[in-house]
This record gives sequence, structure tokens and C-alpha cells, in this order.
Amino acid sequence: MRDFRLTEQRNPKSTRVDTLDVLGIVDLINTEDRMVAAAVGGEREAIARAIELVEEAFRAGGRLIYIGAGTSGRLGVLDAAEVPPTFGADPEMVQGVIAGGYEALVRSQEGAEDHPEGGAEAIDNLDVGPSDFVLGIATSGSTPYVHGALSRAREVGASTGFLLCTSPSAALLSEHDVVIAPLVGAEVITGSTRMKAGTATKLVLNTITTGAMVRIGKVYGNLMVDLQVTCEKLRDRGERILSELLSLDQPVAAALLDRADGHVKTALVMGHLDVDREEACRRLDAVDGIVTRVIGDLSG
Repeated sequence: MRDFRLTEQRNPKSTRVDTLDVLGIVDLINTEDRMVAAAVGGEREAIARAIELVEEAFRAGGRLIYIGAGTSGRLGVLDAAEVPPTFGADPEMVQGVIAGGYEALVRSQEGAEDHPEGGAEAIDNLDVGPSDFVLGIATSGSTPYVHGALSRAREVGASTGFLLCTSPSAALLSEHDVVIAPLVGAEVITGSTRMKAGTATKLVLNTITTGAMVRIGKVYGNLMVDLQVTCEKLRDRGERILSELLSLDQPVAAALLDRADGHVKTALVMGHLDVDREEACRRLDAVDGIVTRVIGDLSG
């Protein structure tokens, strides 16, 4: 019987991929990959809703928690791991859970995805509650581990979402607060969802976390200002941001950053308003950390 899941269909354009030369393989994969961005764009409203749910969770003191298996789980863990260094966010704010645990990040643990009770246990271990938003990632839409996790998350009052790359069922749409389903089509290699489906997943997760971080004030203009300088690369970036926005020489920007304890956003407010660190922090706290509400637009 033919599998109804789009991720398991055979792609008629690649049925003879094994007869192509190397350049032909590259061209075929690239042509198929061009479908991904358009498919993700078609889910713009659902992705925007997911950003709203994440923002609501953050403002309530909650978290964004990704749950997945295999490629989907790895991409969730990757996105979660990249948020703290990019936005200066607490590592607890975005967390990724993969079926099979740490070992599954570097070596396939395929059998772990078959156990819904494992997903439920992961939710219990994280002490998920009503303030959290849990996003299940399963490009096929059918991974038992993910469904078990989301079922438990709903039981404890958390908001839930589902990201998949096949047409969602009516039941799935009714169960969750948001369902994101970029239909990228059958893979070049049948069932290899690390390809187009994986790329679509990465694009969606990037957009969700970036959008949510923008909304809670981690960005000023398009600059990552809510960062703490913990290495030479970040110190250089922080000094350049202050130099550009405040028209400061590098040594002056460096001294200002030091007075702000290495926090770029605080230094920006201090430098523009000529206030001390405590006053800058007070003003930022009064507007939920949104820099524009304190100093306006300095980009001109």
C-alpha cells in the first residue's frame, strides 16, 4: 500500500539519479532545493503565530522547548544551542530535546523515536507547565516520541505546536495552537528528510527564534545588541556597534563597554543619554528592554 505521507513519496524527477554524472546530481538537488524557501513562505501566517506564542511564553517567564527525533531533533537542539551566543539569552529560554538523548546527536538512535512514553517522560523531566510553549518537530508528522511529548505537554497546560512537511490531518490541526506545514515535496532520495525537509525545518526554526528575540528587545535595528562580551570576537563586535551608532573612537567605545560590564545594550543607552549603568538599566527595565523606546532611532 502506498504511503500517504509526502515525505515518503518517490520523486519522479529523480528516479534515475543513479545514472547522472556528478554535475547532473548537483543540478538536480539544487533545483529541488529551490522549492524550499517558497514552501516555507507559504506558511508565513503559521510561523508568525508561532513567534507570538514564543513571545507570550517568554514574557510569562516560560520557555520554548523543541521536541524531535533524528534530523528533526538535531535541528531543534542546534537552534536552541545557537540562541544564547547570538542574542545573549539565558540558555534555559530555548531548549532542544532529542529522542535518545545526547548520544543521538552524534550517532543515530532510530529506535528511540518509537516510544511515546519517552516523549512524555522528557516533558516531565523538564517540569513543563502552562507558561511554556512546546514545538514538536517531525517532518513525517507521525513520530510517536513527538506525539507522546506533545500529549503530555497539553495535559500540563502548555501551549503546543507541530512542525511537519506533509499535509496535516484535521486531528493535528485541532489539537495544537499552531501547525506549520511547509510542503517541500518528495525528496531526491526517497525518505531522506535530512534534505529538503531538513532545510525547511532549519529555515522555520531560525525564523521563529529570531522573530521572538526581536520582539523581546534582543535586537536594535538589525544589530545584536543584547550580548555580553565573553570572547575577543564578541568584544570586537560590541565595540564596533557602539562606535558606529554613537560615533565614538574605538578606545572610547571600549571604555564605555567596560563601564557597562561588557553589556552592549546597556552601554548604548549609557552613551547616548549620558547616564550611569544603573540608570541605563532602570530605563531599559521600564520598557521591557526595547532599546528603541529609550533612545529612538540612531540609524540615520
